[in-house]
Amino acid sequence: MTLQHYLIVSAVLFVISMAGIFVNRRNVLVVLMSLELMLLAVNTNLIAFSKFLGNVEGQVFVFFILTVAAAEAAIGLAILVVLFRNKKTLELQEINDLEG
Repeated sequence: MTLQHYLIVSAVLFVISMAGIFVNRRNVLVVLMSLELMLLAVNTNLIAFSKFLGNVEGQVFVFFILTVAAAEAAIGLAILVVLFRNKKTLELQEINDLEG
């Protein structure tokens, strides 16, 4: 497989994630999953360029991104559980109406 194959797969993943964010802005869980998919597309780019350039810096950077993504997912899901318990919904329009 060539570098172009990896870049095409990464571009498709990125476009799907962008569509998930812009088309479905109602559900918070779908937006978070789309953000994780976007990070996966970036990681695919980093690994592909690292492999084809012959250095490991991109692969090391991917580990840091995956660590931050895992922490973000854990904290994001914890926040969603609290919001669901309080608001009884995960719709963005209902959550935007925060009370002071």
